[in-house]
Amino acid sequence: MTVPQPSPRRIATISVHTSPLEQPGTGDAGGLNVYVVEVAKRLAARGVEVEIFTRAVSRDAPPVAELAPGVLVRHVHAGPFEDLDKADLPAQLCHFTFEVLRTEAAYAPGRYDLVHAHYWLSGQVGAVAKERWGVPLVQSMHTLGKVKNAALAWGDAAEPEMRIRGEAEVVATADRLVANTDEEARQLIGHYGADPAKVWTVNPGVDLSVFTPGPASEARQRLGLPVDQPVVVFAGRVQPLKAPDVVLRAAAQLIRDHPALARTLTVAFVGGPSGTGRADPDGLTELSRTLGVADAVRLEPPCPQSELADWYRAATVVMVPSYSESFGLVAVEAQACGTPVLAASVGGLRTAVQDGVSGVLVQGHDPASYAQVLRDLIAAPELRERLSRGAVAHASRFGWGGTVDRLMAVYAGAMSTAEAADRFTRALPS
Repeated sequence: MTVPQPSPRRIATISVHTSPLEQPGTGDAGGLNVYVVEVAKRLAARGVEVEIFTRAVSRDAPPVAELAPGVLVRHVHAGPFEDLDKADLPAQLCHFTFEVLRTEAAYAPGRYDLVHAHYWLSGQVGAVAKERWGVPLVQSMHTLGKVKNAALAWGDAAEPEMRIRGEAEVVATADRLVANTDEEARQLIGHYGADPAKVWTVNPGVDLSVFTPGPASEARQRLGLPVDQPVVVFAGRVQPLKAPDVVLRAAAQLIRDHPALARTLTVAFVGGPSGTGRADPDGLTELSRTLGVADAVRLEPPCPQSELADWYRAATVVMVPSYSESFGLVAVEAQACGTPVLAASVGGLRTAVQDGVSGVLVQGHDPASYAQVLRDLIAAPELRERLSRGAVAHASRFGWGGTVDRLMAVYAGAMSTAEAADRFTRALPS
């Protein structure tokens, strides 16, 4: 007889350093925020309640906010009401953890069936909750300190040893580790000694009802862009890790090689300063002036997904030249809109972009290499059209529904293992 797989009734999701209510694209809000929101909404639609614990950064934040039916965001008071740098957050984890445990203690035992923590800081909290509540811990790292340190951008700060140690502790404690790609799975096993049996690959998704193909001309009219001239788009947080400078330097090289483009090319950055980029929020403006391409550059603030989809549709090409990516959500979103992606051949981008089919992957970060591909794409509409068709087909593999299907299997496995361990412990002689 087949034993039915357990399914969680209510999940405690931990996202210490960034709230799902924040606008992705600036500060510490990015793909992790999108992931937490989209997964929570879809879990709730399947009857699994989700409560998301995040640090309150405003005195006005309500203790509890409903994100969607079946999804609550709990603002935990831990530390000052301001957006602390991630380097300052470890000092607040004890207080944060205490408040999470106190919230659960106000209810009858067994409120949560599982903890899903996002990023290593949240994993530290989740590890304590796992032990106190007697439930499994599922951990998503999203980025890995050792991997980031092995591919630092010029001017970027190395991840501290405290993070590396903290990640190792979380990896050892978690019942299941969710990797965004097979490459991240190998990194968890190779760099952190993770038990291969506990590592499951679950590709993130994209909202295929929002990020859809559409006429570029209409999108450009809505955004105030030239209808028939080349547009290069960079979307996301502006920080050295994401290599926005490579976009500018590639554009400058392209214009030097083809001076006529100085009158027609638009390079749009949609996002705000983040990470070490916040130390120099005007860096892109200054660099564009130094390179002589300031007239071609548009700096746009982060925007809702519906408007972001317009930016993707309007683009001739979307650039993602990051030094490190655990997945590359921007790349998949852009491709879902039918726009080819020019990306660095690193990490999860090798999964997010199908080289030569949905976009082009470039080895390294030499602006001249990116400029050459840009020239080829701008000059060859038939190539762009072929890549556009491939982009839509490739992105269609990454719907959030598939992500949640796989996560439910991860949760069931974690709960089954925990139940078996509990039965074994109870069977031991006292």
